[in-house]
Amino acid sequence: MTADAISPVPRSAPPREAPPAVAAMVRLIRDTWRQAEPYTPEISQFFYGMLFTLAPATRDFFPINMEVQRGRLVRALVHIVQMVDRPDDLVPFLRQLGRDHRKFGVLPRHYEAVGTSLLAALKRHLGDSWTPQVERAWAEAYTIIARAMQEAAAADECPPCWYATVAEHRRLSWDLALIRVEPEQQIPYRPGQYMSIEVPQRPRLWRYLSPANAPREDGSLEFHVRAVEGGWVSRAIVSHTQSGDTWRIGPPLGRLAVDRAAGRDVLMVAGGTGIAPLQAILDDLGKWGENPKVHLFYGGPTREDLYALEQLRALASTNPWLSVSPVVERGEGLPGCEQGTLADAVTRRGAWPGHDVLVSGSPAMIRATVSRMLVAGTALDQVRYDPFTID
Repeated sequence: MTADAISPVPRSAPPREAPPAVAAMVRLIRDTWRQAEPYTPEISQFFYGMLFTLAPATRDFFPINMEVQRGRLVRALVHIVQMVDRPDDLVPFLRQLGRDHRKFGVLPRHYEAVGTSLLAALKRHLGDSWTPQVERAWAEAYTIIARAMQEAAAADECPPCWYATVAEHRRLSWDLALIRVEPEQQIPYRPGQYMSIEVPQRPRLWRYLSPANAPREDGSLEFHVRAVEGGWVSRAIVSHTQSGDTWRIGPPLGRLAVDRAAGRDVLMVAGGTGIAPLQAILDDLGKWGENPKVHLFYGGPTREDLYALEQLRALASTNPWLSVSPVVERGEGLPGCEQGTLADAVTRRGAWPGHDVLVSGSPAMIRATVSRMLVAGTALDQVRYDPFTID
C-alpha cells in the first residue's frame, strides 16, 4: 500500500450504522492513534525499517529518496483504518485502491508485511497503552482493509498500468504546463476521473492527475500541471518534460460525474488546475443535445490563475445549459468577475437545493468550500469531491 493519503468521497446516501463491536474497535484505534500521532516520524522510520526487512522487494515500490515518502504511508494507513466503521465510504475507495496497487506488483505477502510492520511500530511507541484489546482492534481493522483491496485486485481484468508517450508539452505560464500524451492502448476512464502518473524524471514518485478531456477516438489524454512549492513531481513535469518521454499511468480512480438522467441541475466549483476533471465532464456533456443546467464557479487567487476561462466561456456561448462565473481573490478582475474566495462566491447564492455539487481543487480549497456550503445549508449527500494530494 503506497498511495499518498487520500480520502473517500462523501456519502451519496445515509450511512449505515456500524455494529457495536466495530464502533468499539474504531474508538480504540482513534484513542490510541491520538497518543501515537506526535511520534509519527519515529513510527514511520521503524515501520519502513521493518517492512524492508520482512519483504525486501517492497523497497522497489518507493522512491530512492525516502525523505519524500516518509510519513505518508503511515498517515494514509491510519486514516483508512479509522474509517472501518464507514463501509459505504470505505469499500468503494478500497476497491479502487486495490486495483491501483496492481501497478507495483503487490502480492498477498506484501500486505501481510505491511500490517505486521504497522502494528510493530505502533506497539513500540505506545508502550503500556498497547493492550491485547488495542492490538486486536488494529489487526482486525487492517485485515478488513487488506482483504477488500486484494479481492478487488484479483477481480480486475484491466492491465496493471498503461504506457503513454508525451506528444506535446506546452508552457501556459511560467509555472503551468499542458501535456498531451498518447497511450499505447486506450485507457477506459470516465470523464471526471483521475489517474496516478509516474514520469521518467521522478521514478517511483507516483502523483495523481486528472485528464482535462473526455475520452477521444485516438485515446490521447491532456493534463494541466502547475508547479507547486516543494513539489518534486509537478516541478519536474512543468520544467523538464520532453516530447517522446514515456509516462506510466495507473488505473482510473474517483467518482466525480454528472448523472444526465437524474433530472437535477449541477453546481461545479473549481479552483486552479482543479478545473481539469470538470472540463472533461463538460467536454463529454457537449456531445449531447440536452443536458441538465450547469453553473460553474471557476476561481483562483488572481486573474492569471484562471487559465482556462476563455475556453470555458467559448463553450458556454454555444451551449445554453452552461453558465460560468469567474472568481478572483485579489487584484483586478474582469467584467462579470466576482471578488473573494470560491466559498464566498458560492454561498452568497444560498444552499443550492436540488443541485448535484461537484468540487475540485486543492485539498485546502475543497475543505473550505465544502465546510462553508454545509454551514449554508447544503446537504452532505449533494456534494461530491475526490480529494487527493496535489504533488
